[in-house]
Amino acid sequence: MTSVSPPKGTGPLAKREARLALGLLLPTIIAVSLVVVLPLLAIFWISVKPVSLADLRAPEVVLREDIRGDADVLGAEANIRYRLRNSSQDQPIRGVTFADTVPAGLTVGSLDPRCALNGRALTCDLGDWKGGYRETLIIPVTIGQAYLDAGLRPQDSDTSVTGSASNVLTNTTFTLDNFARVFDGDEFWGVLGVTLFYTVFGTFGALIFGLFAALLLNKSFRGQGILRGLYLFPYVSPIIAVAFAWILLFDPFSGSANALLIQMGVTSEAINFFGERPLALVMVTVFEVWRYFPLSFLFILARMQSIDTDIYEAADMDGASPFQQFWALSMPQLLGILSVLFLLRFIWTFNKFDDIFLLTGGNAGTRTLTVNVYEQAFAISNIGAGAAVAVVIFACLLIFSAFFFRFISREEGL
Repeated sequence: MTSVSPPKGTGPLAKREARLALGLLLPTIIAVSLVVVLPLLAIFWISVKPVSLADLRAPEVVLREDIRGDADVLGAEANIRYRLRNSSQDQPIRGVTFADTVPAGLTVGSLDPRCALNGRALTCDLGDWKGGYRETLIIPVTIGQAYLDAGLRPQDSDTSVTGSASNVLTNTTFTLDNFARVFDGDEFWGVLGVTLFYTVFGTFGALIFGLFAALLLNKSFRGQGILRGLYLFPYVSPIIAVAFAWILLFDPFSGSANALLIQMGVTSEAINFFGERPLALVMVTVFEVWRYFPLSFLFILARMQSIDTDIYEAADMDGASPFQQFWALSMPQLLGILSVLFLLRFIWTFNKFDDIFLLTGGNAGTRTLTVNVYEQAFAISNIGAGAAVAVVIFACLLIFSAFFFRFISREEGL
């Protein structure tokens, strides 16, 4: 009679190892959740809130205090002026009160019915305020010697203001107007088209040029290390430096590229490379390819150098041409890394903001979804609409990733 051993991975030792592994990974999982998941949830929350840039701070009572009149003359009449306003133009503040201490030496005259004076303690109950409400209180006083001797002013005293208000970020008011604004009209679809053009051609261009560069440097020769370093220059250089270098190089008035084209007779007048449609979009895409092909080059070259050279020697003996060797032997070995690079570069390029913003600012037909997020949130001060565009970007990348892992990665064996 034979005994049946428990399935692999279900014994006590395997369970202890699984618990230990989970315990070791738990801090990492928590850190990733805090860094990635919580901001993502916050974006989803803000996207359905009617929140503007001014609403990021809760409504509060803004108070300014001064004294008007002959405040330096003994026995003179003067007025303590309190100017108050609701910092929010939309949100109300309920139960507004403020308290102040009248400086010694000032004799208070008639008071506003909403205010009371207990000794030198002044309190006022101003009720509920609607959004954008302003209030000015005038307290008449008579200047006394003690006030002149102290040398203080009413604004030197500590003033306390109270009031309760609902913060639009934390209340239960929700709306789909942000998404309606994003999809309203043809603007969104035009921006989406520009984003897809920039992403697709930028991704494929970076992979193709990276593949060509890897093929050139897959052989040993003198100066190979220097050439590799030059290939890496666009990727490791600061983005702000290379972006302004391109702007100066292709400047329509003083750029070297225009001067060279005019002297060669290619064009009779200067070309505004970053200011004309559709040339500006082509230029920012070329910049994307130029800047990020070194990353593809590094990964592809590393994969090429791990391929056994014996198969190339056998193919050469069989009379295979270099192109046949590349297509039949190299490409099947490179499909895995090319698929991973395509996924990463597509996601990174789709999310790219700084390159386009530095080169064109999103003008001349180069406005992508990420630039649209910035313009909605900060140029127009509509944080909710900007968050809605960010949610659309997330949805687009989620659909692309699902399609990639469902079809493309399966064909490549990933």
